[in-house]
Amino acid sequence: MTLMINSIYIDGELQPQSPTLEDTYARLHSDGGIAYIALHEPPEAELKSVAHEFGLHELAVEDALRGHQRAKLERYGDTLFAVLRPAAYLDAEETVEFGEIHVFVGPNFFISIVQVEPRDDTIISRSLERIKRKPELFAMGPQALLYALFDSVVDAYSPVVDGLEQDIDQIEEQLFAGNSEVSRRIYELFSEVVEFQRSTRPLVYMLEALLKGADKYGVPVELQRRFRDVRDHVIRIVERSDSFRTLLQNALTVNSTLVAQQQNDDMKRISAWAAIFFAPTLIGSIYGMNFDIMPELHWEWGYAGAVGGMVLLAVFLYFAFRRRKWL
Repeated sequence: MTLMINSIYIDGELQPQSPTLEDTYARLHSDGGIAYIALHEPPEAELKSVAHEFGLHELAVEDALRGHQRAKLERYGDTLFAVLRPAAYLDAEETVEFGEIHVFVGPNFFISIVQVEPRDDTIISRSLERIKRKPELFAMGPQALLYALFDSVVDAYSPVVDGLEQDIDQIEEQLFAGNSEVSRRIYELFSEVVEFQRSTRPLVYMLEALLKGADKYGVPVELQRRFRDVRDHVIRIVERSDSFRTLLQNALTVNSTLVAQQQNDDMKRISAWAAIFFAPTLIGSIYGMNFDIMPELHWEWGYAGAVGGMVLLAVFLYFAFRRRKWL
């Protein structure tokens, strides 16, 4: 386990890191404030220690331990449990890498569990920096940290969208250039876009659920405005990813049509050459049967006539197929 963050917010200020979770528990009981704990791939014993201290629901803890969860938002009493799927676009590999973060938000705690984090991306650190730059946000309670995390995850989606758009533009160029690898690339991109939609689309419903319960659970008006801003950002990203999926489906259809057309052209060429070679083969086969009574075998010009017939028929068929554009 890696303790990424292990501290307490008191009066809007993040206190120095505690060396162990037990120290944070003790400081929280003695000094009050809001515990902020971020864990990276914690072992079961450590996570159960946190769950016992803050009364986390066993079903949510089970999800956090198991991992590989879809993006979702659930409420257990006064505790929110959210699963976020951050993403990062890797320029060198031209692929999208996905992560998984589980979050528990309660009256006096904010706990994030990073199961998988995309390479070259530190969502937790960036969300903490947002709070440090705007300490007045934390006066709005632990859900301000949830907002900062949502905002960081959603902001990180923009480079992913730009990268996918660039890849799709390249696909459109390769599609009519006869690139043999384009089918595989379309499938890879389509899989990435589908996975990206699975990560982003649920966020719209998650944020709407947060906003619907905002008044009931006392979420400040300013924080509600910020959640709405994040929701609007997500909606724009979802709309762009939907357009990507449509473009790739169209590209796949066009590619299938081009492949079928190419196969049809190949079959025409094969059939044409087969017919061209069949004609002289037929003549040669007839006169190669060695029957005794075949008058042509004894003609003075029989051999020349047979060979000439082969050549003339082959040439005639060649130009006939060329005229029909089979060759």
